[in-house]
Amino acid sequence: MDTVVSGIRSTGNLHLGNYFGAVRNFLKMQKENNCYFFIADYHSLTTHPKPEDLHGNIRQVLAEYLACGIDPDVATVFIQSDVPEVTELYLLLNMSAYVGELERTASFKEKIRKQPDNINAGLLTYPVLMAADIIIHKANKVPVGKDQEQHLEMTRRFARRFNTMYGVSYFPEPDAYNFGKQLIKIPGLDGTGKMGKSEGNGIFLADSPAEIRKKVMRAVTDTGPAEPGLKPSGPVKNLFTIMSAVSEQATVKYFLEKYSTCEIRYGEMKKQLAEDIIRVTDPIRQRINDILTDRDYMARVVREGAEKARISASRTVREVREIIGYRPF
Repeated sequence: MDTVVSGIRSTGNLHLGNYFGAVRNFLKMQKENNCYFFIADYHSLTTHPKPEDLHGNIRQVLAEYLACGIDPDVATVFIQSDVPEVTELYLLLNMSAYVGELERTASFKEKIRKQPDNINAGLLTYPVLMAADIIIHKANKVPVGKDQEQHLEMTRRFARRFNTMYGVSYFPEPDAYNFGKQLIKIPGLDGTGKMGKSEGNGIFLADSPAEIRKKVMRAVTDTGPAEPGLKPSGPVKNLFTIMSAVSEQATVKYFLEKYSTCEIRYGEMKKQLAEDIIRVTDPIRQRINDILTDRDYMARVVREGAEKARISASRTVREVREIIGYRPF
């Protein structure tokens, strides 16, 4: 059985892209592996050093993942800041992480372009903290997207460097968890790329039916096909991609035929798409609200999750300290 670690940033709500692209795979993954899912609240401070409601954000994201079906009785679900051993390993790994290699990461370059007034040390050493999160549980699999592949490679490098420096074979070098060809990429409503909170083009699992209808009706389309048989433009293709994920196959076929014969009405398509999205998300939204009101349940989940995570993390830090040379007198 593989040990799998996945972090969840505490700064944003889950959207359709998260749900179809990763969360549904997590549900299968937690049954087949030893999984650690954590809310990455320390990571969020690199871009939001003064969050308006850090605790509220953590509660919201936790409730959303639980509502989607992540089972704290099967997987270990915890909050990053509840496991202090992570920051100790982060400190120790920083001693062998080099400024030059950190400055060359694509994510660091992207962040300093987006936030030139907040180029903090945490932003620079983000890959080191990510590595600590992963290898503290001696994970050998990590589910990552394209934007995190470089960070995973750096995690492998840090693990390998530690093993080489101290002449041990202690940390495994984790590989990307392969979801196979079933991974669905959900585009944004603006037709420009993937769905995301910062892009303002997402439909969130916590959105009300009214919010979903409003967002979908404003989705970018075009003037319609000029002649039969033309392929859909990018924005329209995006709508069909979303529809293929949430709608019945017959519905998708109906609108594709309408498009191919130049009879499509985008308003009709959007109305149908909105209702199909609501059919998928509304049960999750209701579960989110139920979980958020059950404070005792949420408190038990994070308490028991921290206890389980610390068993693994404390063992690793204790053994790492001994390997380095820190021993009691």
